[in-house]
Amino acid sequence: MSVLEILQDRGFIEAVTHEELLEKYLNGKSVSCYIGFDPTASSLHVGSLVCIMALAHMQRSGHRPIALVGGGTGLIGDPSGKTEMRKVITQDQIDENKKGIKTQLARFIDFNDGSALLLDNADWLTGLGYIPFLRDVGRYFSVNRMIKAESYKMRIDSDEGLSFIEFNYMLLQAYDFMQLSKTHDCMLQMGGSDQWGNIVAGIDLIRRTQNKTAFGITFPLITTSSGIKMGKTHKGAVWLDPERTSPYEYYQFWINTDDADVVRFLLLFTFLPVNEIEKVKQLEGSALNAAKTILAFEATCIAHGKREAEKAFKTSAAAFGTPAVPPDLMPSSCIPHKSGAVATDDSMPCSGFDKNIFVKGISAFEIFAMTGLSKSKSEARRLLNQGGGYLNGKRIKKFDQVLSEKDFDNGKMLLRAGKKRYHKIVLE
Repeated sequence: MSVLEILQDRGFIEAVTHEELLEKYLNGKSVSCYIGFDPTASSLHVGSLVCIMALAHMQRSGHRPIALVGGGTGLIGDPSGKTEMRKVITQDQIDENKKGIKTQLARFIDFNDGSALLLDNADWLTGLGYIPFLRDVGRYFSVNRMIKAESYKMRIDSDEGLSFIEFNYMLLQAYDFMQLSKTHDCMLQMGGSDQWGNIVAGIDLIRRTQNKTAFGITFPLITTSSGIKMGKTHKGAVWLDPERTSPYEYYQFWINTDDADVVRFLLLFTFLPVNEIEKVKQLEGSALNAAKTILAFEATCIAHGKREAEKAFKTSAAAFGTPAVPPDLMPSSCIPHKSGAVATDDSMPCSGFDKNIFVKGISAFEIFAMTGLSKSKSEARRLLNQGGGYLNGKRIKKFDQVLSEKDFDNGKMLLRAGKKRYHKIVLE
């Protein structure tokens, strides 16, 4: 099966250019392909996973992925998909962010022995002369055509409008593609659906300057069944950096997947065989919960390693139990099937409290604020009044319910805010 068929079967592809020619190109030899990553933060997040997993599938099919960090374009900011101008960051910030991005990408892609490349477009963009650039590249671009691109139209129609510095972004990304085609024989660019205009511009520039055919693939914007953008939660983004989103929190994000999204997310965010995943469509109830457990385990294993996935699995079991995973359910998964694992809670957020606090007794809203389950006491009151707080698995009925020594089991108390956020309290 070709990598194009793999990506299609797993739901990655929204649009391609020159489909028949692209199929032949990918089947004929090992090729190079690239995706750009914006270095505006020190960590990528779950919203970048479709692009990262696509590069990983390319490598598994014998091709060479190139992860292009936008050190040069990051100094400008991509207007694609944005209704306001991105904050301009310094070169020092970009250099620091690149280190974190490389560490995260290396968990998904093997960079050893040149089997994948991590490049920075600052290496060729920051030294460009403006007049030569306009003469050699700018003359191939039609302003009339550019302003019709979806990425520009959204900004032009916004209150802030489109700045001239952002207007140059399409030219620079097209130049990136042309540069990679020359230096690394890279004739395929991939990216999110908002990058279609930029990708096509690069394909056209390569055709005009080199008389060669380049290709493009775009991926759909992934939203949950409830319409929320992938990776967004009440706390903000779900990061790939374990310092920002712990492996346990990462695991919990996946295990709380909506029933309607389980199959789609297994296809996109794991490497499990399609034929095994297809059988999940027939499941419901506890069997579907077992499939969610596999999704969480596999996604965590890919992003953070098997050891962290096992810790999160056991911690989750300690907190609220884990459905047994039958041997015939996605047997390719490395999750402990028919789990008999000893439950531990080493990676759950935890705080130690003086025993005297609970001898006297303390109101629930106060402890929720003290543990960080709520940002403030007033927020904790609202949460508890709305029925969103739990003590040892039971809903807290009043915001000022008094928590005392009797609420501990073997010196431990388990608090929960909403469906996903847990915090363990240990008496000291």
